[in-house]
Amino acid sequence: MKIPRYGFAVLFGLALFLFTGYLLADTFLIKRVYATAASEPDTKAAVIQNAEETEMITIAAKEPEAAEEPAETSLTAEAVTTDTTYSDENIFVQLTTYRLLETTVYVADIELSSADYLKTALAENTYGRNITEKTSTMAASVNAILAINGDYYGAQRSGYVIRNGVLYRNTSSGSEDLVIYADGTFRIISEDDITAEELLASGARNVLSFGPALVENGEIAVTEKEEVGRAMASNPRTAIGTLENGHYLFVVADGRTSESDGLSLHELAAFLQSLGAQTAYNLDGGGSSSMVFLGNIVNNPANGKNRSSERSVSDIVYIGYGT
Repeated sequence: MKIPRYGFAVLFGLALFLFTGYLLADTFLIKRVYATAASEPDTKAAVIQNAEETEMITIAAKEPEAAEEPAETSLTAEAVTTDTTYSDENIFVQLTTYRLLETTVYVADIELSSADYLKTALAENTYGRNITEKTSTMAASVNAILAINGDYYGAQRSGYVIRNGVLYRNTSSGSEDLVIYADGTFRIISEDDITAEELLASGARNVLSFGPALVENGEIAVTEKEEVGRAMASNPRTAIGTLENGHYLFVVADGRTSESDGLSLHELAAFLQSLGAQTAYNLDGGGSSSMVFLGNIVNNPANGKNRSSERSVSDIVYIGYGT
């Protein structure tokens, strides 16, 4: 049967439509599990995902030197809590709400006796693409005292992913990353200057790849016109900062609502600087921005136009005793 000339165009258009649909589904919908999160890197193998995401490479981790007492799995009996504070012998958290530039901003001031209580978690305890959960769900699963959304690593195919001392992705995106070391210190690096393996060897416990850096050495590190991709100047924002070792800030700003305009990166950086931050870093924002304290959602997430609800994300940064 002879196909009319226009028939080839129709078939080509249909094939292109189906292929585009598959790419979109593969990017945003189809779950791809690469590894189960390893909470104890000293006793499990570290996993690296290569650039093509088609092969898993396993690197032997060192054997444990000695058995340790299991970590506590819930809030301590000695903890004292209010609607805005949590305090025990190791962790102190105080929430303060600010009104800045027609925007409501939530600040958690955190003091820790050890950096071990500054942790990260992956959605469904799994590393992969399109593996997501709400911040509040992840927070509940790890008994978090306080949690904010992370860098949404799953929305990208590159960018270093190191979580709780385990290297999951070593492909560079050339981005500006926040490195959190085992001793709790913060450092801003460029992926063009150092490999993920070198960071892990140097003691990096968590590496967040979103950015940009907001404050470095106490100075604002962004310009007034700098933005993330196509982001609007005023947006919901999430940031993490440190004043000194053991003293941290989690910051979430509302936006895209009638009550809150949102902040630009420069406005957010200036605010963190005013709080005394020496290093501060921008995490995923927009509809992802969320803060959870003692099981309650603190802010008003703006997940789409005229919608106020949590967006499911890939990961969180949290304060707690872990699972």
